[in-house]
Amino acid sequence: MDHRNKTRVTEFILLGFQNEKEIEVLLFSAFLLMYITSLIGNTMIILLVCGDYRLHSPMYFFVANLSFLEVAITSTVVPKMLANTFSLTKRISFVGCLTQSFFYFLLGSTEFFILAVMSLDRYIAICNPLRYAIIMNKQTCIFLLLGSYVGALLSILVPSILTAPLPFCGPNIINHFFCDSGPVLKLVCADISLAEVADFISSAVLLLGSLLLTGVSYLYIIVTILRIPSAQGRQKAFSTCVSHITVVTLYYGSSIFIYVRPKKENVMDVNKFATVLNTIVTPMLNPFIYSLRNEKVRESLSDAFKKCVGMVTNSRALRSEK
Repeated sequence: MDHRNKTRVTEFILLGFQNEKEIEVLLFSAFLLMYITSLIGNTMIILLVCGDYRLHSPMYFFVANLSFLEVAITSTVVPKMLANTFSLTKRISFVGCLTQSFFYFLLGSTEFFILAVMSLDRYIAICNPLRYAIIMNKQTCIFLLLGSYVGALLSILVPSILTAPLPFCGPNIINHFFCDSGPVLKLVCADISLAEVADFISSAVLLLGSLLLTGVSYLYIIVTILRIPSAQGRQKAFSTCVSHITVVTLYYGSSIFIYVRPKKENVMDVNKFATVLNTIVTPMLNPFIYSLRNEKVRESLSDAFKKCVGMVTNSRALRSEK
């Protein structure tokens, strides 16, 4: 088979969940509702952090950037998945597939770096509070944010370089609802052992490395909290970490299950639902986790709501006077 035949695939077919029409309609409705909720909730968090001076601190700076990543990740995957639900062809172009995969893993990898940085932020705030404002200044926060994006790009660079030139000569059916690395690699008509090893090592280093940093940070945090003499002080210190711990548990649990396994065969259906947790459910829950458990965010949201109600009332009053 010559090189031209090996590269003749110009599009892929995304199988999705392959259910009866009634179940597909139910899944479409549920995913659309969760996607809209995620967009509204995370956008609200971004606007609150940008607009309220009470939230102009390093912790909320990273929360807002995490919300931005949630919007970007879900928008990379979910619209195409929803469009393919009732499509007869369920097609995605070759370039579109590789582009979707690249941005999904770039944004997802950045999110793990951000989560690790947020754990470092909590460590400094609790273990070294007197120097917190000096250490976590504006320049440091921007440096850590940019470093997260650069680190994410470097972590996916080798797998991307190894995968891009591989020949696809058919079949072109991907047993997933988006262009995940594992299902795409299965369609390559060449030796993929090097690409699989690079993909596994990249995922393991990224996930386990950032998890190790998070774990060490919280180990020091727990030791420091236990040394606080008053129960009220311990509770107050720990409450600032609960939201972050919840998000970390959701993300790392599902991602390690999906990607940090050398053998990924025969579990594709389970992987699909674990990916739904990462790409739809957790981004939808993120605003609720951070807003409902955080007093400052609740106050900011309440003030913003009152301001909106006041503006609407004043507008109606002006119209009635005219």
